[in-house]
Amino acid sequence: MPNPTRAFLLGPLLKGVSRSFYLTLRVLPARMRDPIGLAYLLARAADTIADTPLIPPDQRLALLLALRHQVNGVADDSALFQRIAAEVAGQQAQSDEKLLLESLSPALDVLQQLSESDRRAVRAIVTTLTEGMEFDLRTFPDERSAQLVALPEYDELDRYTYLVAGCVGEFWTAMTYAHLPGTLKERPDTMTHRGVRFGKALQMTNVLRDCGKDLRIGRCYLPQSMLDRHGLSARDLLQPANSMRARPLLVELVRDTLDHFRAARDYTLAIPASAVRLRLGCLWPILIGLDTLLLLVDNDAWLDPARVSKVTRNAVYRIIASSLLLVPSNALVRHAIDKRIRRIEARL
Repeated sequence: MPNPTRAFLLGPLLKGVSRSFYLTLRVLPARMRDPIGLAYLLARAADTIADTPLIPPDQRLALLLALRHQVNGVADDSALFQRIAAEVAGQQAQSDEKLLLESLSPALDVLQQLSESDRRAVRAIVTTLTEGMEFDLRTFPDERSAQLVALPEYDELDRYTYLVAGCVGEFWTAMTYAHLPGTLKERPDTMTHRGVRFGKALQMTNVLRDCGKDLRIGRCYLPQSMLDRHGLSARDLLQPANSMRARPLLVELVRDTLDHFRAARDYTLAIPASAVRLRLGCLWPILIGLDTLLLLVDNDAWLDPARVSKVTRNAVYRIIASSLLLVPSNALVRHAIDKRIRRIEARL
């Protein structure tokens, strides 16, 4: 008999809070949807807690850590969900976000209904993602403090992109081997490495696209060591007029990001052409990510939060429509990705 609570959480609620990811999720093979969808819901709830600026960072961190313990089954704090509903849910402007926070208890009931292996994998990915959120809360100042902190070194940025996105490629790969055995012919360690870089490609794109906005809440993910090398400070980046002065730094980071996208391309091409749904689930974020980078390198005011480089909804729909013709062919998939990479490199 169908479970209506599970159907609601992994259907209408997931659609309401996941935006474009829901498109990717719906195209995945059915066996992968529930664990990936539930992991997304739990991580999204944790992220909403971590990103609610009207609550002091130490209070957010305490709730985040308590939720992590609850997900991992190492604590049974029946009052936690009431605290989250009372302290965080009421602060949400989006009704879907509020409903998600109020639905955490049934979401953890669904977690218990998963197979042991899926439950273990979901707990692991949520733990790692919340470590990325914890990193933000411990590293950067209160958004209302008017302070600004840059990550010290590139290694911190690389580690951060693993915690908040690279680990998702790892999880996605594990789910594929578990639920679609025999589909991937490459060695698991090869695909896992590519999957991690796939996630890093997407997160680096987000970091560069959202730089202007993040700076205004005190977060500079562009490393201080790189800023020093280019004769810049984090506060220099607060001035949109310095966008061209900071372009050499942007170029260096875009080149690194394109190397990650090449690994994402190889990951996608290692999926058999017959696994159309799985291929589409990889191809869409690659094409959208590369089109975002193209907008970014063409944006002379990339540090201006009012001029963010964002692919339009109509452009996303065009990518989805055109990809249906590309996906059965290795040559066409490679051409679509490499053409975008070449166009970006030509502008650097």
